[in-house]
Amino acid sequence: MRKLARLNWFGGSAAWLWLLIVMVPLYWIVVTSFKDESAYFSQNPFALPTAPTLTNYRMVIESDFPRYFVNSVIVTAGTIIPAVGISFLAAYAIVRGAGSRFLAGVNGLFLMGLAIPLQATIIPVYLLIIRMRLYDSLLAIVLPSIAFAIPLSVLVLTNFIRDVPKELFESMRVDGATEWGMLRTLAFPLTRPALVTVAIYNGLGVWNGFLLPLILTQSPEQRTLPLALWTFQGQYSINVPAVLASVVLTTLPIVILYAVGRRQLLSGLTAGFSR
Repeated sequence: MRKLARLNWFGGSAAWLWLLIVMVPLYWIVVTSFKDESAYFSQNPFALPTAPTLTNYRMVIESDFPRYFVNSVIVTAGTIIPAVGISFLAAYAIVRGAGSRFLAGVNGLFLMGLAIPLQATIIPVYLLIIRMRLYDSLLAIVLPSIAFAIPLSVLVLTNFIRDVPKELFESMRVDGATEWGMLRTLAFPLTRPALVTVAIYNGLGVWNGFLLPLILTQSPEQRTLPLALWTFQGQYSINVPAVLASVVLTTLPIVILYAVGRRQLLSGLTAGFSR
C-alpha cells in the first residue's frame, strides 16, 4: 500500500512537471503575440504586455492569411471525408468477411501501408502527380493524404467493429436486414467514437502537414497554413510577435476541434482494442 501511494505521488509529480514544460512555451507564444516589437525586446519575455495590441494579428490577416486558411480547410476536409468513409467500408467488409482470403489479403496490404513512411515515397508521389498533371493544385495534396490516412484508419476501425457482438448482426439478419442496413443502423452508430478518433487524428496530421504542400505546390495561391508559416518566418524574420501571432491563428482551429470532439476522441482511444 505504501509502495502504491509512493508510485502515485511520483506519477502525479511527473504529470505536473510535464504540464509545466508544455504550458510555458504556449504561454510565451500567446503573450508575445499581443506585444509590439519594441515591447518584445524591452520587457521580460514572460511578462504580460503592458499595452496589448492586435497589430500583429492584423498584419498576418492582411498577408493573405484567409486564403491559406481556406486552402487548409479544403485540403483537410477533402482528405478526411473520403479517407474515413473508405476506411469504414473497408473495415466493415474485413470484419464481416473474416473467412475470405481476398479480404484477408486486403487487410494485410493495409497493414503493410503502415510500415511505409511518407518521406520514402515522396519522389514516386511527385512523379505521379506530374504525370497526372495535378502539380501545383490542392488536389495534388489531397490524393496522397487520403492514401496515407487509410491504413491506420482501417486498423483502428477494424478492431472497433470486431468488438461489436456478432449476436447483434445475427439478430438483425434474422429480422431481414441487409448488409447495408446493418452497416447504417448498427455498425455506424456503435463505431462513431472510433470514426471521430480517426477523423481528428488524421485531420491533425493533414492540417499540420508540411512536406506534401512544399513538394507538390509552387504558387502562393496554393499554400496551406504550415507552408505559409514558413514564408511568414522569412517575411517577418525580425518581427517575432508577428510570427507567433500566425502560429496562434494556425493552432486555434485545432484547439476548437479538440474541444468539440474531446469526449468522442477519448472514448475512441480507450475502446476498440479490448480483445
